[in-house]
Amino acid sequence: MSDRRIRIGIDVGGTFTKAIALDIVTGEILSSSTVPTTHTAERGVSAGIVTVLSNLLKESEIRLNEIEIIAHSTTQAINALLESDTSKVGILAMGVGPEKSDVIKRTNLSDAKINYENDIRSSHRFLDTSHLITDSEVSTAIKELKDEGAKVIVATEAFGVDDPSNEEFVMEHATKLQIPSTASHEISGIYGLEIRTLTAAINASVLPKTVQVGNFVEQAIRETGVTAPLMIMKGDGGVTSMDTFRSKPILTVLSGPAASVAGALLYLKVTNGIFVEVGGTSTNICIIKNGKPEIRYVTIKNHPTCIRSMDVRVLGVAGGSMVKLDSNTISRVGPRSAHIAGMKYSCYADVDELSTGEIILVKPKESDVDEYVAIKCKNETFAITNTCAANALGMIEEGDYSYSNPESAKLALNILGKKIGVAGAQAALSIIQTASFDITKEITRIIKEFKLVPSKVKLIGGGGGASVLVPFVAKQLNLDYQKADYAEVISSIGVASSMMQEQLEETVTNPNPEQISKLHKKIHSIMIEKGSTPESISVDSEYIPEKSLLRVTAFGNVELDNRLTAKNIFSRDEAMERAIEISDIPEDKIEFAFETDHYFVFTGKVTTKKLMLKKNKQSVIVIDKYGREKLNLNSAKIIEGDVNSLISGLEKSLSSQSDIAPQVYLLNELKLIDFSGLTSKSHIIDGIKEELESFSKACVIIEAKNSNFNQISHSKNLE
Repeated sequence: MSDRRIRIGIDVGGTFTKAIALDIVTGEILSSSTVPTTHTAERGVSAGIVTVLSNLLKESEIRLNEIEIIAHSTTQAINALLESDTSKVGILAMGVGPEKSDVIKRTNLSDAKINYENDIRSSHRFLDTSHLITDSEVSTAIKELKDEGAKVIVATEAFGVDDPSNEEFVMEHATKLQIPSTASHEISGIYGLEIRTLTAAINASVLPKTVQVGNFVEQAIRETGVTAPLMIMKGDGGVTSMDTFRSKPILTVLSGPAASVAGALLYLKVTNGIFVEVGGTSTNICIIKNGKPEIRYVTIKNHPTCIRSMDVRVLGVAGGSMVKLDSNTISRVGPRSAHIAGMKYSCYADVDELSTGEIILVKPKESDVDEYVAIKCKNETFAITNTCAANALGMIEEGDYSYSNPESAKLALNILGKKIGVAGAQAALSIIQTASFDITKEITRIIKEFKLVPSKVKLIGGGGGASVLVPFVAKQLNLDYQKADYAEVISSIGVASSMMQEQLEETVTNPNPEQISKLHKKIHSIMIEKGSTPESISVDSEYIPEKSLLRVTAFGNVELDNRLTAKNIFSRDEAMERAIEISDIPEDKIEFAFETDHYFVFTGKVTTKKLMLKKNKQSVIVIDKYGREKLNLNSAKIIEGDVNSLISGLEKSLSSQSDIAPQVYLLNELKLIDFSGLTSKSHIIDGIKEELESFSKACVIIEAKNSNFNQISHSKNLE
């Protein structure tokens, strides 16, 4: 019997569909496959998915019973929304009689004037729930909405998150009347009737499209004989079932970009840096801090939602982007790509064929206004892309995914240069400079937004086009650069690795420690049930007073075979070496401070000088047993000891702070919990008290905010 445990990861991008087979016992990538994404096939993207899957099975001689899971990313939901390929929504709002006008105003999208560019078409009905609504009332309302063109129903009621029975009642009737539906309480558990209704309407508007796509994909894969669970990537980096995709497609918005970030986090073990994935059509940029991506609420075409996803900045420029001229000057590169135009890159053309070429202007799509540069040859027309320019300049090393025939690339750019009156090399450089401008600007914005120190920022390049643009951007910004291993399939690796992420939100006024701890335990259990290793789970807590919103977010890695992980466990000395490497602090200035079954904590003494003053700081670095950096604070302190010592030390430390609570973390035997989002000092103290009741060994880490705080020394047993 085979020992192989295989996960298949498939990334469906705008240009290519890429897949890998990952043996999670050994961590080995068994095989990979890339084909053009089949947007126009009868069964859409499922045709390309089946092709890459079949290629993997054949190349690696994979038996069907060896496949543990198949997971894929998708662009279907976001593309449908961006291209307004949506269905009309029937909104059935509910509330008590006296509040009728207010509920209608808050749930009627047209009345609320949030129906931007008419991309969410809707009709509206109201039902009075001051009495028990009847079968007849609901059925009549749904039929009226259908008669007005609605293809899907949204059920929404004020305080429906507390009592969803009426929303569920509406959904039952919608099912009987054979029309798909969404309830606002299913989308989010937070208060806010307007935002919940709008988010549910956005979700509903793409349901008919995504249900069809989901069915096509699942049917096509099952026809290959694969019976393993089929999962789909969410925008927050986690995975979910196809049933969830068919009912809540909005969760998969930014699925594709999330896949590449997940690959960087899990396979490459990136803990701090700016990850830049360059594909054929778009570039995705995401900051990773302490092994976690930034997470934010998603805005879609100016519509705010209550769906949270990775903070990925998507730019319409990449390796396959075409060139636009203005008065014989390169004015823009992208957003159209060679794939959209149905053209091959000129740098991959035969030299003899290319030598017959001349510059023409083309519209990649018939409906396009803008024209882009192409080379018309005797038998075929080729695009000039960023990849062509980078190869012409010798920026791509032989063996790189984007490497082409240098002679073809130089010839193509010489043809363009002759057209615009410059040398071919100058034309190539102008293309790269123009293409890189938006990427450079966005990375500069991120550095400023997150107050990063440029000298400590590393750009990690991923995607098939990483070498085309990212090294140039790094040089322009004077930043450190690293190309990811297996960069061209990093998204597929991320999907196969299936990083787990869950989030729970509750509307709570002034949460007590029991409520905070209850959510912590609940989300920790969910993560364990879904396959995360206990030691990999970290939990963030956040309370937003103005919204009375308590939010906890958990991150974790999927369970790997113990035979693999046992080989990679770090000793204390190895972990210290890793801490020295990460922090750039001299070896004689770093000390071991604390240890649990799954974590090492180190401190580093740093002296800074400003004018005539010296200031002593203490860095704190947390490394897990697999050598991954989990936390790195430039100025912080550690409190450890029994429960009384921890609480006493915490109260004393917080009393020396300003009114704004500092970043506070609790490290126990199993997990690292971030309490920094709890802005109230009392919430932090009470939350930690509650957590400490379950663990005998723990420490508290507090980031320093003022000079007085820095003078408090590391104490193991504060009285």
